[in-house]
Amino acid sequence: MLLLTNDDGFDADGIRALERAASRWRSSVITVAPVEPHSGCGHRVTVDRPLVIEQVEENRYRVNGTPADCVRMAFATLDLGQPDWVLSGINAGGNLGVDIHHSGTVAAAREAALHGWPAMALSQYHRRGQPIDWDVAASWAEAVFAAVDDFEPLKDGEFFNINFPHLEHSQADEPPAIVCCDIDPSPLPMHFVQENDGWMYRGKYQDRPRRPDSDVDVCFGGQIALSRARVV
Repeated sequence: MLLLTNDDGFDADGIRALERAASRWRSSVITVAPVEPHSGCGHRVTVDRPLVIEQVEENRYRVNGTPADCVRMAFATLDLGQPDWVLSGINAGGNLGVDIHHSGTVAAAREAALHGWPAMALSQYHRRGQPIDWDVAASWAEAVFAAVDDFEPLKDGEFFNINFPHLEHSQADEPPAIVCCDIDPSPLPMHFVQENDGWMYRGKYQDRPRRPDSDVDVCFGGQIALSRARVV
């Protein structure tokens, strides 16, 4: 059984792409996703108000909470048993380097890993102003699933963080190489612009510093970055 969630919300294109890819990998796929987008929410969980899990379609549920809430609620309230994998994504935007600390997508995978369940977060980096081809992203997810048994098994407290590059359409016919790489610890650019209501962040994601052969460098270089992250 595969449990799917995300941080872009129940109706996001990315989770539909993940469902297509996951259903070709395993026959049993269950989606439990947030009602609304929670991008950048980190590992926030809800303990100060009631949560509601609502079945919308067969094997598709939504929760009025965060991505981490969705994982917690799925296993606390549904009879799921031991999952083969918990998959979070496919996020619209990269979750590279230090993004893992504030990403709701990554937090859902981390929450699963905390409980000892195999998990991966999947994200599609895209250049600003350019659309995402979700069919391509789904096919690359399938390529990762097909290769996962060849990777060194996850250790206790580990999960995979996977980022797809944004390639030109003519380059996207074949899946890029999957490269195992470290997570880049470099900070994001700290560029803010003062506006009427305060300071607005204007740092350019693609201008962030990157270490050679790190996940940022690999993904920006046009390959699929696969990194091991730890819960602590």
